[in-house]
Amino acid sequence: IQLHDPKNLNKQGYFYKRLVFDEILSNFLISSSIRRSVKKFKKNKKSFSLDPFNYIKKKINFELTSDQIKAINEIDNDLKSEHKMFRLLQGDVGSGKTIVSFLAAGNVINSKYQVVMMAPTEILAKQHYNFAKKIFKFKKINVEFLTGKTKNIDKKRINKDLLDGKIDFLIGTHAVFQKNIKFKNLGLGI
Repeated sequence: IQLHDPKNLNKQGYFYKRLVFDEILSNFLISSSIRRSVKKFKKNKKSFSLDPFNYIKKKINFELTSDQIKAINEIDNDLKSEHKMFRLLQGDVGSGKTIVSFLAAGNVINSKYQVVMMAPTEILAKQHYNFAKKIFKFKKINVEFLTGKTKNIDKKRINKDLLDGKIDFLIGTHAVFQKNIKFKNLGLGI
């Protein structure tokens, strides 16, 4: 009741701290439950060289932080294991989540699997697509873009190319996870 009292709007009393604790605890419990159920399923281990990692590192105009390198190493270990990965990569805007994701994607594609990345908005998806096209133009990695606004003729082509394995990396909005979107050999969802 104190939390909803307008007099306490700018106060951060114990009731506010309790609400924050409850939110963090519930997220932790749900994530732990999902992680346990996902880890029960086996997957094919991925094997890859560090060629994509080293190439991308040379193409970007900044040095990776120790935390970014640590994150990519942990993701690589998950990819190389026989257990499915359930990982949440958190960070502030501009902290390097996208480059870590793209480094992981490069390793998965190097293992002859496909990768899909979903962004919450079309603008962000387009930014990711443009960045991916720029850094993945080596080794003829085919990156495609799909949203709800994509023309039907292009959607049909993309669907066919996904099933034929001609698309390595699909980036888009919620449209990438529709029932009719099928992959030949999906190895990573971001």
